[in-house]
Amino acid sequence: MCGIVGAVAQRDITPVLLEGLKRLEYRGYDSCGVAVYAEGELRRARSTERVAELLSQVEKDKVAGFTGIAHTRWATHGAPATHNAHPHFSGNAKSSPRIALVHNGIIENHDELREELQAAGYVFESQTDTEVIAHLVDHLYAGDLLEAVQQATRRLTGAYAIAVFCRDEPHRVVGARHGSPLVVGRGVNENFLASDALALAGTTDQITYLEDGDVVDLQLARVWITDSEGRAVDREVHTVQVHTGAAELGPYRHYMQKEIFEQPRAVADTLQDIESITPELFGDQAYKVFKDIDNVLILACGTSYYAGLTARYWIESIAKIPVNVEIASEYRYRDSVPNPRSLVVTISQSGETADTLAALKHARGLGMEHTLTICNVATSAMVRECKLAYITRAGVEIGVASTKAFTTQLTALFLLALALAQTKDKLSEEKEAESLKALRHLPVAIGAVLALEPQIMAWADRFASKENALFLGRGMHYPIALEGALKLKEISYIHAEAYPAGELKHGPLALVTEAMPVVTIAPRDELLEKLKSNMQEVHARGGELYVFADADTRIGSSEGIHVIRMPENYGKLSPILHTIPLQLLAYHTACARGTDVDKPRNLAKSVTVE
Repeated sequence: MCGIVGAVAQRDITPVLLEGLKRLEYRGYDSCGVAVYAEGELRRARSTERVAELLSQVEKDKVAGFTGIAHTRWATHGAPATHNAHPHFSGNAKSSPRIALVHNGIIENHDELREELQAAGYVFESQTDTEVIAHLVDHLYAGDLLEAVQQATRRLTGAYAIAVFCRDEPHRVVGARHGSPLVVGRGVNENFLASDALALAGTTDQITYLEDGDVVDLQLARVWITDSEGRAVDREVHTVQVHTGAAELGPYRHYMQKEIFEQPRAVADTLQDIESITPELFGDQAYKVFKDIDNVLILACGTSYYAGLTARYWIESIAKIPVNVEIASEYRYRDSVPNPRSLVVTISQSGETADTLAALKHARGLGMEHTLTICNVATSAMVRECKLAYITRAGVEIGVASTKAFTTQLTALFLLALALAQTKDKLSEEKEAESLKALRHLPVAIGAVLALEPQIMAWADRFASKENALFLGRGMHYPIALEGALKLKEISYIHAEAYPAGELKHGPLALVTEAMPVVTIAPRDELLEKLKSNMQEVHARGGELYVFADADTRIGSSEGIHVIRMPENYGKLSPILHTIPLQLLAYHTACARGTDVDKPRNLAKSVTVE
């Protein structure tokens, strides 16, 4: 969600800014813009089209300079329109603005600040909360941009990452962050800002991750960072190798398809050739922490929340530890009963999910200090905030709809269930060996499921004309049904809902007609016969069943019942395998409907605002 790139250099940095925006396109956006200092004034180009169109505009208008900022915006305050696009300008002389600013996040007290600034004579040209910050910085500016930004941030309530530069100090860019990520890239006589290190790939690999409350002053040969108290601080410089090849589409039609087919490798990398199950997989202090806990609290949003729901079945079944799973955005706003012996587990692809970070901090504020994150980005805020971590190896995920990030999260969570069981003396040597064997075979098993793509494409052609769909699962496959429904609605815009199959009689059965496809996950497990009864309830009412069935379930195709057979039954790891065909069904249905698969409307990849 939203992207920031900034630079101060002794060369034209417009190409660097635009290339950075291109690398951040996967996050989702509805407008973009760039502003630079050139020949004594600020120059700007903005667009509600893609970055490629902005590039054409920049070339046409000859926007070039050695100091500048750029932005991709996902609309919150104000519609997706050019006048609401970033960067925003401010200054007393309208013909020659003084301040240029971009912003990720949401400013909660923007209404009060707007009234105050209007009373001071500022005229607003947009509906954004960002323009408020630009005018506030200009209002407070007295010759020192760093001081003006420090004063301005003390007035802001909410989440933000900002980058700002001033006409009167042309070799300087100032950034600040609170609740929204911002990194510094260091070069030789040039320095950079970005909301993601990926934006700076190929420009610099020397990255500093700013902490909440930090304000950074970038000049040609100096990076100066102050904390929330205004004290000078040192932040570590990391050498970050971003593999840009991951962003190349190759032979695939969309990034989502590419990422679906990358799952065998992503899962194998996440398993890291593990030879044995030990708590230390999750950190040096894991054994002591796991010994001390008596329950697990999982905090997550969206797809990661469904991973947590699946993990509850595994942890309670294998480790015999009670588990609560909470939607992060809800947990922090209700009265809950804290347990200092809880293991608080956060799940996030980016490690910057605003609601999950806030929920984590809330849990810690309640005295729950045993924290662990399952995350795909080793340098993220989530990893820095938690005592323990397991880093998945999904690689860069470009498609907004999560695929390989989800299956690698599930893989890591299954390892967590085993590690907790071992710590609590619930995992025999025989069971450990059996589980490791199954995990090692998992990438091969996923590959076999991917071979079902042609059969799933035939189903997708039927789904393309539908406007509603129902997904059913039981037990630990119910969260997978939820994930399947989410994927379909995200990228094909078909309204889809998921239910535990046993709940059909309690309401959803009223929706079943021949026009309602009912996707059913049918593994061979202890609930199979119950599931077959639920399927008959649908069939008896004229519903069309589309069943992903294990080979030995004895569920056959007939009129109104369409069956695709899974290659093998996979026991407790079955949810991971059953995820794959649901991803393919959503993907090919979206292709048949002609939607923008990788950038679905109204959605962003990384949700860094509440």
